[in-house]
Amino acid sequence: MYNLCPYKFRNMDSGNIYVLDFKRKDINGDFIEDNIFLIGQKSFGIESPYVDNITLIVQDGKSNEFFSITPKQNSGYNPRLFVGDFTGDKKSDILISIDSGGSGGLAYYYIYSFINNTFIKIFDYEEFNKKYNYKVIYIDFYQVIVSGSNSQRYTIDIKYKGKEYLSEIYDSNGKLKEPIEGWVNPLGGLYPVDFDGDGIFDLYAMQRIAGRYNADALGYVQTSLKWKEKDFTPFFQTVGIFG
Repeated sequence: MYNLCPYKFRNMDSGNIYVLDFKRKDINGDFIEDNIFLIGQKSFGIESPYVDNITLIVQDGKSNEFFSITPKQNSGYNPRLFVGDFTGDKKSDILISIDSGGSGGLAYYYIYSFINNTFIKIFDYEEFNKKYNYKVIYIDFYQVIVSGSNSQRYTIDIKYKGKEYLSEIYDSNGKLKEPIEGWVNPLGGLYPVDFDGDGIFDLYAMQRIAGRYNADALGYVQTSLKWKEKDFTPFFQTVGIFG
């Protein structure tokens, strides 16, 4: 745990504020390294895993001036930073990751550019969840269809789930005893990956496929996204299953 960030905390009890993560890199394009802090409030003590009032602070390396932004979802667990170029403009961007702590394994993600000392949000997990949603339908003969709003359609053979599981929902002829629908959870994992090895990071997104209930995991929808003009667009998608 770092010492308190040298910043005038407004509307917070500074005794409960901690630096949760720290990076040092040029992010505003002036070729001078900047200080990047992720701070938050631990109202239940330093050992508490829960953090609220999570705020991103950048100290300009040239002027020493501070700039801050608070993401919409600013509470959760294990807040962390990644700094790298996602847009290909030779300037680093800031990825904030926050775990929800819930049983669904969901997480919150934001990416900000900091051009000319101005925060510009270029990725928002809520917008991703609105765009990438799916239907999950069980069909006869031990199969599940996953179909998405992006017109993709996947078939999962669920024989690997075992006889006990299958006998609960299929008769001896492989026919469904009753209609069953599952769902695909919102974003649960977002990882920076330099697929091309060119120093520009793409995004690898994971959403868990649930069957009859949330713990009944069938696999993951895995979407790879690349920055194109003004947004991250998918260039590859697969469905992975549990073996």
